[in-house]
Amino acid sequence: MKRITRQFTYPTVLAIAAMLLTFTVLSSAIPSLAASPKASKANRVETRIKELHTKLMITPEQEEAWNKVAQAMRDDAKTMEELIKARSEKAPTMTALDDLKSYGEIAQAHADGLKNFTSVFEPLYAGMSDAQKKSADTLFRQHGHTKSKAKGK
Repeated sequence: MKRITRQFTYPTVLAIAAMLLTFTVLSSAIPSLAASPKASKANRVETRIKELHTKLMITPEQEEAWNKVAQAMRDDAKTMEELIKARSEKAPTMTALDDLKSYGEIAQAHADGLKNFTSVFEPLYAGMSDAQKKSADTLFRQHGHTKSKAKGK
C-alpha cells in the first residue's frame, strides 16, 4: 500500500509547484499582502500589477504593451482561481483518477498562462530602456529567490 501512496506524491508535488510558481511570477512578496490573507486574489493581482508598473517605470509610450501584460496577469489569475476552486469543491468525492486529472488541468493552465504571459511580456521588455530591463531582471530574479528562501526557513 505504501507504494501506491508514493505514486501519487509526484503529481501532488507537481501541482503544488505549478501553483507556487504561478503565484511567484504573477503575485507579489509584498509584506502587506502576506499580512492580509483575506485580500481577494483579484485584489492581489491588481496590487502586483500596480507595483510592477511603478517599479518597471512604465512610460506612456509603453502603456499599450503594458496593458496586454496586465490583462494576461488578470486572465491567468482568474483561470487558476476557477480551477483551484473547482478542485477544492470536488476534493471530498474525487477518485484517484479525478485527482490526477485535476492536477493535470491546473498544471496545464499554469503552463499555458506562463506561455501567454511570456509572449506579451517579451515585446514590452524589448522596448524597455537598459535601466528598465535591469530593473525587470532584478525584480523577477529576486522575487523567485525571496520565495525560495522563505520556504527553506
